[in-house]
Amino acid sequence: MPHGSRKHLTRIDPRAPFVIDTTTLGRRPGSMREDSRTVPAPADLGVEMVGVTEGADIELDFRLEAVMEGVLVSGTARAPLTGECARCLEPVTSSIEVDFQELYVYSDTRSGESAEEDERRLEGDLIDLEPVVRDAMVLALPLSPLCQDDCPGLCSECGVRLADAEPDHHHEAVDPRWAALQGMLDQRQEDQEG
Repeated sequence: MPHGSRKHLTRIDPRAPFVIDTTTLGRRPGSMREDSRTVPAPADLGVEMVGVTEGADIELDFRLEAVMEGVLVSGTARAPLTGECARCLEPVTSSIEVDFQELYVYSDTRSGESAEEDERRLEGDLIDLEPVVRDAMVLALPLSPLCQDDCPGLCSECGVRLADAEPDHHHEAVDPRWAALQGMLDQRQEDQEG
């Protein structure tokens, strides 16, 4: 299919929480509008050990600016994070704040050679911010969240959380090469006591 006749198969739901209507901007370069809204977090907004719980409030503050090619969206997204510590597996809660900026191109302005496959486009007068907010948040998440910067983790022998363990917590390590001799020594001590 030639680039100029490319059809959009997806339609944006104007009632979706991340969808913004740009009708009030018109196509007058230089016109601007600022807005704020709180939207529910979509599913799977996170990485393996930390993320934003589905339905949690994401606070969006953004500015829409009409430019020659389309609408430039700049803003900030804030949300609560939940997860588990990468060292001790205790629950972790914090928050994240990310900045985002994206140009949404008018669907009738670029075609053929100048159209880029990964550029975002307006559908009519509607913009869907969810992919942009998702990308910004997921890229900013820590891959190994910690409950505290100096978390000692878990004991490799018994699995107890070292932050809760006694200061002198340790295990007698017997070299496996000497384990048979240790067994003989224990047997001899039992014989002498009996």
